Amino acid sequence: MPELNRRALLGAALALAATPPASAAIIRADDPRLEAVVDPQARLATLYTDGRWCEGPCWAPALGGLIFSDVKANRILVLGEDGVRSFRAPSDNANGNTLDPQGRLVTCEHRTRRVVRRETDGSLTVLADRFAGKRLNSPNDAVAGPDGAIWFTDPVFGITEPEEGIQTVPEQGARRVYRIPEPGRVEAMTDALDQPNGLAFSPDGRILYVSEAGASLNPEGGRAIHAFSVEGGRLGRPRVFAAIEAGVPDGLKVDAAGRVFAACIDGVRIYAPDGTPLGRIATPTVAGNLALAPGRLFIAASHAIHAIPLRA
Repeated sequence: MPELNRRALLGAALALAATPPASAAIIRADDPRLEAVVDPQARLATLYTDGRWCEGPCWAPALGGLIFSDVKANRILVLGEDGVRSFRAPSDNANGNTLDPQGRLVTCEHRTRRVVRRETDGSLTVLADRFAGKRLNSPNDAVAGPDGAIWFTDPVFGITEPEEGIQTVPEQGARRVYRIPEPGRVEAMTDALDQPNGLAFSPDGRILYVSEAGASLNPEGGRAIHAFSVEGGRLGRPRVFAAIEAGVPDGLKVDAAGRVFAACIDGVRIYAPDGTPLGRIATPTVAGNLALAPGRLFIAASHAIHAIPLRA
C-alpha cells in the first residue's frame, strides 16, 4: 500500500476515533501463536458510530478507503482521509462487498435480491438475480474465487427481516452458495447449509470456509464454520472447521498465513489453519463482518466501525 494512503487512513482514524477506556480491546489468547497476529496490549479504535447495522467492510484504497454497508439505513459509505462520506444511497439494502480481480466493487443487495458490480463509470452491472428461472433469496456476502469468479451466499435474512429488505416468500427451495463465472450465469455449488452467511477462501484456493447461521432464525439451527474442499471448481462435502457455542458466525476473512478470522457475537475469533482457536478480539457489540488491510483489521460491529493494528 502506498505510504500516502497509509498516512491518510491513519489520519482519518485519529480524527474520527472517539475511544473511551471501555473500548480498549480485550485480547483473549487461547494459544501463544496469537501474539504473532496481534499485540496483546493493542487497543481498539472506534472510527464511526452513526450506523444502524454496519456490514460488508471492504478495503478499497482506489475507491477512497474502507467501503462498508449500513444495511438498515439503506446506504453504502466510505471511510477515507476526508472522514466518512456517502458512497451510494440508496443502496437497495446492500450487505456484503468485495473486489473482483480488476478492482471493481461487487455488492450483494437484499432489496433487489441480486449481486451487482460497480463499473469504473459508476454504473451497475447485474451479475446475478435468478437461478433456474426463480429469484434469489437475498444475497448476503461475496468473495472472488481463485479463478476470478465471484462466489456468494444466499440466505433468507433480507426477505425475512423487515428493516433489511422486502419481506416475501422465498422462491428458491434451498439456501445455497453460488458461483458466477460470468454476468448472468449462476452455478449452484452447495445447498448443504441451512443459512450460509460469510465465506472466504484459503490462500491456495483449495478450501472454502462458509459460516452456518441457521441458529439466528431457529434456536435449534446450526452455528458453525464449515470447510469445503475445492477441486476442479467443485465443492466436496463440508466438515465442521469450528463450532460456535453462542450466537452465530457471520463474516469471514483469511490472512496470507491461512488463519481464519470470524465475526461473532463476542468479537472476532481467530483460528489457525488446522482449526485450533488462537484467541479472540472482543468488541463492545456484536461483530457482523470484518476486513483485512495491510497491518490493520477493520471490524463492523452493530452501529460502529472499529480498527485494531495487526502484526501479521
